[in-house]
Amino acid sequence: MGWNAGWWHKARRCESPNFGVRPAGVAVDLVLIHSISLPPGEFGGDAIERLFTNQLDWDAHPYYGQIRGMRVSAHFLVRRNGELLQFVSCDDRAWHAGASAWRGRADCNDFSIGVELEGLEGGAFEPPQYKALTGLVKVLARHYPITSAAGHEHVAPGRKQDPGAGFDWPRFIAALGWPEGRFPDAVAHIR
Repeated sequence: MGWNAGWWHKARRCESPNFGVRPAGVAVDLVLIHSISLPPGEFGGDAIERLFTNQLDWDAHPYYGQIRGMRVSAHFLVRRNGELLQFVSCDDRAWHAGASAWRGRADCNDFSIGVELEGLEGGAFEPPQYKALTGLVKVLARHYPITSAAGHEHVAPGRKQDPGAGFDWPRFIAALGWPEGRFPDAVAHIR
């Protein structure tokens, strides 16, 4: 059990209106890892939730002017303390990857599950986040035909740099216990 129409029962549900229908017949086989903090470098507030649910006060911080009107989402957010929030059913298409490609397939939103880690692009992440992320990915792989995990930087090189150098790929790979071929070549051999 644990799933209800693409919603994981252990995640706090915060429904986003920013999603669409996945193309018919497309297998959900990629977990795409991102990082986000709003404002950049500040943790623990509700700004990420507000952004993903179209409730962010664009005038509440000078940085928000740069992202004013943005309509985005991810399936999950992993807070610094490991708390898990879900914004979009995994059966639906969240708006997290933008222009992207993975192993010859364009538009990763069609076939991926987007997981945001609360953190600063290139900065370090917390042990509870790795534990929550690893557990989530294992659960996802039991429910969906997940064959790979990659960072936003790997599917949109030159445009995106998250989660960045602070994400411990060797730790994540070892915790999952998956073969190296299921990760980007740039990180699969790092030990």
